[in-house]
Amino acid sequence: MHLGASLPVGDVGTGPTPMRDYAQAAEGLGFDYVLAPDHVLGGNPNVDYGGRRVGTTATAYHDPFVLFAFLAGVTKKLGFASGVIILAQRQAALVAKQAACLDALCEGRFRLGIGVGWNEIEFQGLGMDFSTRGKRSAEQVRFMQALWAEPSITFKGEFHQLDDGGINPRPKAGRVPIWFGGHAEATFKRAAKYGDGFMPLQYPAGDDALKAFAKLRGLIEAEGRDPAAVGLEVWVSPGKGTPDDWRKEIGFWKKAGVTHVTVHTTYVSNHHKRIAGKSYADHLDAITRYRATVADLL
Repeated sequence: MHLGASLPVGDVGTGPTPMRDYAQAAEGLGFDYVLAPDHVLGGNPNVDYGGRRVGTTATAYHDPFVLFAFLAGVTKKLGFASGVIILAQRQAALVAKQAACLDALCEGRFRLGIGVGWNEIEFQGLGMDFSTRGKRSAEQVRFMQALWAEPSITFKGEFHQLDDGGINPRPKAGRVPIWFGGHAEATFKRAAKYGDGFMPLQYPAGDDALKAFAKLRGLIEAEGRDPAAVGLEVWVSPGKGTPDDWRKEIGFWKKAGVTHVTVHTTYVSNHHKRIAGKSYADHLDAITRYRATVADLL
């Protein structure tokens, strides 16, 4: 089981020093990877949106490709994962190029987590259709995988066309691992058909998670693929529960076949809770204590 840590960009600052120091500290503690989210645009935080869910500019987000390229130069073996790139609001060929370049610079330490997005204002500002983001994203994955695999391709889809063209550099492995985030039925099917991994964050440790994992494995087998070849990632909260609770949760996820666990210090949901503090020291202390508590179970 691989253990990662989130990068708390919005709390500790966007400058090179906290980013470098936090990544190097995570690497020194024995974490396998760090994870960062993606938001290109946000709404005005001073506007009343009438109850609508709108992400704003109140929190800072680094572009993951820029951030990880920087961190690749100041770490040695630490992995990087996007959690998640909102693929449908970006040009697929450009993402394929960025991911391939990052793959070269970090020597294969990058996993490309993708999602369809929910913040419509981003699609507006980037000139992308919000209503077709699901099916467009599915085609984007096929287009990118083709670009990574061969020096020159011909591709004709509903949203993408290319006549005998390609990218250079391409990833040495001919592939950048794609991990799907989300829990919609269509996402399960896309992850089973095209994915190297799946990040279903909706489920706490329990029967619902086991049912979701079983469904995914059945869909993978139906595609003629080996379920063992598709990873599973969940996020855990050091801001919630006791060290004994953390050990029980890690034990559950390991038994369930989870391959990657991200210690997330800022994520909030029905079963995730951010840590109380916001300083660099608060975040580093949280991930340090968590890893020390569960290290023998990994």
